[in-house]
Amino acid sequence: MRKYILIVAFLMIAPFGFAQKIESDTTITKKEKKVEFTVMPFVNYNRNLKFMIGAIPMMMYKLDKGDEVSPKSMSGLSAVYTTNGSYFVAFFNRFFFNENKWRAKLFAVKGDHISQFYDDDTEVPGFYEYTTNTTVLSTGVQRRVIEKLYGGITYTYAHYDTNYEDDVEPNSTVETNAIEFNALYDTRDQIYYPMNGEKAQIRWISYPGWMGNDIDAKKILAEYNKYFAMKNGRDVIAARFSGKFGLGDIQFQQQVTIGNKDIRGYSQGEFRGDGIMALQGEYRYNFGEKMGLVGFAGMATLYGSDVEDNNWKMYPGAGVGYRYRAFKNVKFNVGLDAAVGKDDWGIYFRIGEAF
Repeated sequence: MRKYILIVAFLMIAPFGFAQKIESDTTITKKEKKVEFTVMPFVNYNRNLKFMIGAIPMMMYKLDKGDEVSPKSMSGLSAVYTTNGSYFVAFFNRFFFNENKWRAKLFAVKGDHISQFYDDDTEVPGFYEYTTNTTVLSTGVQRRVIEKLYGGITYTYAHYDTNYEDDVEPNSTVETNAIEFNALYDTRDQIYYPMNGEKAQIRWISYPGWMGNDIDAKKILAEYNKYFAMKNGRDVIAARFSGKFGLGDIQFQQQVTIGNKDIRGYSQGEFRGDGIMALQGEYRYNFGEKMGLVGFAGMATLYGSDVEDNNWKMYPGAGVGYRYRAFKNVKFNVGLDAAVGKDDWGIYFRIGEAF
């Protein structure tokens, strides 16, 4: 079900003139909380979902106007329709409060996703379509344990109804309840656009039988990001390692695919399996007050694919992107990436940086 992540893969068009700033109260003083609001229209093309149109309003704000330590919280809503018949509506939030001692998130998505996967265990090997009606609700909280170290817990409910073209796989209805325990080490100087520091996170996700899951499965997700300021703090070099490791009986909807942020350049859904490891780097060049360019390259591999020849091969990806600053008072970018991979390519609308 990683496909729901594609709800944010849209092309930003004509952001100039659409972004606007509002205050939460017309009598607000300089010391009181302010709200920044922006609306981004988007149109994009994806080899899998075809043309996509929609809109995404976002806002940033302080939960406590007297809190000078916590970063601004963010809330947003996205809605998109694609010409292959898919649609998505998502609501996302990130909260920072109590002088950054607490962090929380809330995410929900509903939609019909028409996609494809590669199957070589048929009379005619090739790409076959599948349609998944998806409902996902996820909420989590993290607490600072010691300086720069956080521990947290997340609960995620998901419901999938999946139908396969030509009955290459049995139609299925899957309902999962996941409990996640995580640890985060965060020395970044900024949350939304770090110039220095590092972020290391490990997540242990379980789908236990006692929570109503039909199959007991587990996942381990690990990531390490490092940031280096360049040219007197104007530009940034960012590096990332990520690993997604499925343990036990991983169902089709729980598998992962190469092609989102680890690694960009794959959009057809061909390379999917129980786990993926990826390494990549990115240069972020800023010019003017609101614009920037990025260049990136990386390599990924996977295991647990139903197509045996895909396992443990190297999958390179490289590309360039454009960035536009969405908010006036916080460095937070939206933008567009174009990348090429092994016999594939992809276009990605970004809300924030890739990592």
